[in-house]
Amino acid sequence: MAMQPPASGDDAREADALLPRSDSAGRRRSSPVQSASPRPPGSAGPRRQSSFRDDVGHAASETYLVTRLTFTLLQYLGLGYRWMRQLVALAVYAILLMPGFLQVGYYYFFSSQVHRSIVYGEQPRNRLDLYIPKDNRRPCPVVAFVTGGAWIIGYKAWGALLGRRLAERGIIVACIDYRNFPQGRIGDMVSDASQGISFVCNNIASYGGDPNKIYLMGQSAGAHISACALMEQAVKESSGQPISWSVTQIKAYFGLSGGYNIHNLVDHFHQRGLNRSIFLSIMDGEESLSRYSPEIVVKESSARTIALLPRIFLMHGTDDYSIPSSASQTFVDVLQQVGAQAKLLLYEGKTHTDIFIQDPLRGGRDPLVEDVFSIIYADDATRRNTASAPTPRRLVFEWQLQLARWISPF
Repeated sequence: MAMQPPASGDDAREADALLPRSDSAGRRRSSPVQSASPRPPGSAGPRRQSSFRDDVGHAASETYLVTRLTFTLLQYLGLGYRWMRQLVALAVYAILLMPGFLQVGYYYFFSSQVHRSIVYGEQPRNRLDLYIPKDNRRPCPVVAFVTGGAWIIGYKAWGALLGRRLAERGIIVACIDYRNFPQGRIGDMVSDASQGISFVCNNIASYGGDPNKIYLMGQSAGAHISACALMEQAVKESSGQPISWSVTQIKAYFGLSGGYNIHNLVDHFHQRGLNRSIFLSIMDGEESLSRYSPEIVVKESSARTIALLPRIFLMHGTDDYSIPSSASQTFVDVLQQVGAQAKLLLYEGKTHTDIFIQDPLRGGRDPLVEDVFSIIYADDATRRNTASAPTPRRLVFEWQLQLARWISPF
């Protein structure tokens, strides 16, 4: 975690003042968004290609949005010493890994395989990026991915490296953006993620995806948000409420370095630099912690709700100090106790960012991609053999990776 503002008894009230009251309930529409999809690749008629001017204009508008939200957040957080120290560490971390980030950024902006900022809803951050394999003559498996970012700095482009690696292995990746704090609170984030998943479930066939092979994945805060969306949908579906996508459409859920019982993490995050009062504001108050703790929701759910859940794989590094691996271990135990199919994959000696950033930048076959790949293609040996790709090359020198790992604020 990378923030430590000065503690104040008025923090929660200030957070409320920053957020529109109409957005905080986390309500969403009961029907999928169908009209926002642009013409997909491979459809009849010529596909309109974005010009360089369009790309620059879009990048400028998104930069303005992120910058404006950053200043709003800074105004709220203040300039506490510990928070500033973490911010400096984050900046140095990014500089050390910049050679790799620049190469990934070039791929993100200029590769024809990346379809950026597809609209899935009406909110400003309701956009997603698609990473399409070069060979998509057959319908491809799909991973709907929700990025992390401490519920504050999440952005869809953070999934570019994972998107590239999985697309190289024949898997379509949809990186879903969502409102961050202070633009929105947890209810808005879960609503956005759910609407993005709905778009993928209802439209991915038009982009060459296999609607019968959709997987849901989240990393860090995104693992928490996507798990909340999954459980919320399962509860609604089991009780006969209107839904825009079905949990049964999800073949498996991958939770990477996530936290699933928010009650147990409030003090931990406070010690790591995310002030308790701010975190409670993000979570819509202390009274909402149980509602947005998937582990607790699972304990309180009916057998009918649990029966709807897909296979669940929780992945965590044993040296993760941002969110301890015990968070995934406990959630797996609870899932297994209620009869859900759940498995824990631990990566020995890996930190919060190793398996998601440093390992892919190192090149070669990284454990996370290999595990996801093997699970997705477990029942399709033919596709698994044809989806092999050249070994990814190294993007950053080893000394930079080691120094970045040492200085990382995560």
